[in-house]
Amino acid sequence: MHHIRAARAAQKRAARAIAARGLAHPLTGLLLAAAATAAAQAWEAGHRVADIHRAQPERNHGG
Repeated sequence: MHHIRAARAAQKRAARAIAARGLAHPLTGLLLAAAATAAAQAWEAGHRVADIHRAQPERNHGG
């Protein structure tokens, strides 16, 4: 389960960097690479994508 926690944490850090600094910022790129690496390690350890990204209920965005 360690791989799943690491992948989720890396994804959250990358998402926060995108929100705070934008997609083109060098730090964002590094954090996105770290998130991809963590996700790949989880995959290699035998976890499925659904283990990292749990299904969320549909949201009505009013559009």
